[in-house]
Amino acid sequence: MTRTIAVLAVQGAFAEHEARLRELGANVVELRQAADLKQEFDGLVLPGGESTTQAKLLRELGMFDELKRKIESGLPVLATCAGLILLAKEVEGTGDLAGLDPGAAKERLAVHGFGTLDVSVERNAYGRQLGSFHAEEPWTEEARDVARAEGDEQIPLTFIRAPRITKLGAQATPIIEHDGYPVAVLQGKQLGVAFHPELDSDTRLHELFLSL
Repeated sequence: MTRTIAVLAVQGAFAEHEARLRELGANVVELRQAADLKQEFDGLVLPGGESTTQAKLLRELGMFDELKRKIESGLPVLATCAGLILLAKEVEGTGDLAGLDPGAAKERLAVHGFGTLDVSVERNAYGRQLGSFHAEEPWTEEARDVARAEGDEQIPLTFIRAPRITKLGAQATPIIEHDGYPVAVLQGKQLGVAFHPELDSDTRLHELFLSL
């Protein structure tokens, strides 16, 4: 069955996700305004970008409440980088505060996201000096159990000023880890990823998402 996937297209790196999904045979629709939610779709992608801006636009454009309802009702969702921050129950840090009053900046840059994924994340945790790097890791043993992931091949991980998953709740399962931290987690039909799978040719994360 051909799946139709909605990609949040108000800000950030959504075009690359669309290309990967089309490679895998999915139909893609873009969410840019509330009227777009009237379309039928089988899954949702929350792309990388700027989480504060995305959260603000979701509310201003009248999409936040309906998408939250759909996610809580079991709509499969792939959330990468900023998207992961939007899903997280708890967000630590406020992004780049250089030159700003910390008190005012903390409130201005706070992310008021969906809060549906049982994790805590720290924004921009890898810092400027490690703002972009590449690594490779295999599936965790848990991924083989909960996600039916197969094979021992390394999965490419591209990080760009990535958030760090600092705490896992009881509902979230780590499916990829790097340097002692989970970098991809699965909770029901929510797949939260700290890196950018859409920037590599490996499509296994998108395939896993489509299988949900």
